[in-house]
Amino acid sequence: MENFFICGGNKLSGELDISTSKNAVLPILAGCILCEKQIIIHKFPKYADTKSMLDILESLGAKWYFQDESVVIDGENISKSEIPVELASKIRSSIFSLGSILSRFKKAKVSYPGGCAIGARPIDLHLKGLKSLGVKITERHGYIYCDGSNMKSGTVNLDFPSVGATENIILASVYLKGKTRIVNCAKEPEIVDLSNFLNSIGAKITGQGTSIIEIEGVQKVDGGEYTPIADRIITGTYIIATAMCGGNVQLNNVNIENVSALVSKLKNNCCKITYKGDKLILVADKKPKSIAKVETMPFPGFPTDLQPQITSMLSISKGTSVVVENMFESRFKYISELKKMGADIIVNDKTAIIKGVPQLYGATVMSNDLRGGAALVLAGLVANGYTTVCDVKHIDRGYYKMEEDLQKLGANIERIITKA
Repeated sequence: MENFFICGGNKLSGELDISTSKNAVLPILAGCILCEKQIIIHKFPKYADTKSMLDILESLGAKWYFQDESVVIDGENISKSEIPVELASKIRSSIFSLGSILSRFKKAKVSYPGGCAIGARPIDLHLKGLKSLGVKITERHGYIYCDGSNMKSGTVNLDFPSVGATENIILASVYLKGKTRIVNCAKEPEIVDLSNFLNSIGAKITGQGTSIIEIEGVQKVDGGEYTPIADRIITGTYIIATAMCGGNVQLNNVNIENVSALVSKLKNNCCKITYKGDKLILVADKKPKSIAKVETMPFPGFPTDLQPQITSMLSISKGTSVVVENMFESRFKYISELKKMGADIIVNDKTAIIKGVPQLYGATVMSNDLRGGAALVLAGLVANGYTTVCDVKHIDRGYYKMEEDLQKLGANIERIITKA
């Protein structure tokens, strides 16, 4: 087991380049299934999840290799339409491959996706959307069998602006003759990035970033090169870390619009935040104050992937705060671990009431999911004494060597390996 060992109390200072977005790269990798030529993805982030997605591509017949900070993918020999269960069970994003496989082969077989245990995260919107395009779907023995022989373009009305469903339907529609419309689609930056990538290799997608996306079918896409966007959740995590610890930090490769929901919560709280171009400079010289209400919503609302981190900050803020989680029903699981460190939090269904305490105290806590694990790391950075965050494999799914990033900013944190 790999753990983080943290000695709390250091202020953060220095400069850090934000790495490429995991949530942008994963659907882009799925999009590579559409292409029979070489694609180069620059600034490729070597997270556990992105490596798992490369394994899925390889299982389908693709070849890939790293070239400096890029990955080169050759999809010419992709011939399989089934994702092995042992790979699909690792990451939820394996489901994105369904749309691409259907688009290329008009058939697919996948098992239900894995990922963090933060709620049911049903894929019914994905399947309902594909059915709207004429896909015949059979579910049995834990597998989803898809017959796309009668697929056709059309209008897909989403009951909820699901990011994954929007991405899957886009990927399934690239080769459909005519025009497909997705109504009430997600507006997240990662949706825009996937669309921009597909357009760069020959797809015809418009409306990305709005509530209606249109895909004009093409016969074939070409190879090419692409640089995905920076990770807004990593950006937000280190903004919150600085707000908690105090200090002066410059984050590079930041799109301020993608973190505006967070910045608006902190700018008049405990931080002075300025930005120029893609650089964000944050000066935190006072203790955070409570926030009356933080409510997770689809973009451009407050992201659910930053909810645990800001709850960690509010646990040491002056006053009482309320956090409402609307996206995932089990996303408060990390709070029981945070309370071991002295946090005063009451959870009732989808609402957490946080009464700020003067000090958190080091403890041994368990990382049970990606973002909850990150929240515990932030708590350890400000806690009195030593904190061990155990089993950080979940954190590694979305942060590449998080401890090295924080060390660059002056945090006292190291990765240790313990034997069973």
